[in-house]
Amino acid sequence: MSHHDITVTINGEQHTRKVEARTLLVHFLREELGLTGTHIGCDTTSCGACTVSLDGEAVKSCTVFAVQADGGTIETVECLAANGTLHPLQEGFWEKHGLQCGFCTPGMLMSARSLLARNPSPTEDEIRHGISGNLCRCTGYNKIVEAIQYAADKLRGDAKGA
Repeated sequence: MSHHDITVTINGEQHTRKVEARTLLVHFLREELGLTGTHIGCDTTSCGACTVSLDGEAVKSCTVFAVQADGGTIETVECLAANGTLHPLQEGFWEKHGLQCGFCTPGMLMSARSLLARNPSPTEDEIRHGISGNLCRCTGYNKIVEAIQYAADKLRGDAKGA
């Protein structure tokens, strides 16, 4: 079995590890680094529960080998809250009841964060498209869309939604 040394910056902290060539990024994050906020859902790219940010792009970490991330910057759901303060997206999911079982939530948050970085004022259709790679089996999505709209308003400093 071939092993490779990789160095990645995750949530602002650099990590160097030896990994097998076949190790998926999702397993590296969860098993090597204990970042279990990144969920394993389907292992087939269908559900989006494993979504993380890799060099500023939302990616499904079950489709990326850890060695492919070598030298990269990764952000996981653990980076969202700062100093005990929820990120506006987390706050929106709380305030607008955007979660039920919570399994899809980390991936949903990371996809929504990527969307809002590209488009700070998305329409409802743009939000729905932005999270279309993430499956939720509980909510019917309306509350998730409201939560993302809430966060967009708050991040823009627009008090109407917040």
